[in-house]
Amino acid sequence: MTGWRAVAAATCGWVAGAALAAMMLLTVADVVLRTALNQPIRGTLEIVELLLACTFFLALPAVFLRDEHIVVDLVDGLAPAWAPLLRRMAGMLGALLLAVMAWQGGIAARDTLVFNDVTADLALARIWYWIPVLAGMLGGSVVAAAMCLPKIK
Repeated sequence: MTGWRAVAAATCGWVAGAALAAMMLLTVADVVLRTALNQPIRGTLEIVELLLACTFFLALPAVFLRDEHIVVDLVDGLAPAWAPLLRRMAGMLGALLLAVMAWQGGIAARDTLVFNDVTADLALARIWYWIPVLAGMLGGSVVAAAMCLPKIK
């Protein structure tokens, strides 16, 4: 993997990794402070939820770029000539499904924004939860479609 794919995959991977590390450190700090000083960190659950959304959805385009999906290759052994076509069809189906999910998520995100929905403990605007979700789904959809093109690989 070279060029723009490597840069985009590395960027997505680093951002998702940073969110995962932050989630882990926050959880450890909360447990230590709760146990040692009986002083938990307020809003830990809400922040961890946000970081989890960042971790998963921002890593999604990198999975498509690196072609690191979990694969069951039943057809490869039986009909190897069909495998490339089936991979392209699966990629296009994935791109379509992610685009539909992003479209529907955009509707829900708009409602969250219009109604000024906030979290219970820290009063964080719920739109912050939708930003990485929509970015990951849109990015995954675009990348999945691009990966189906023969010249991209």
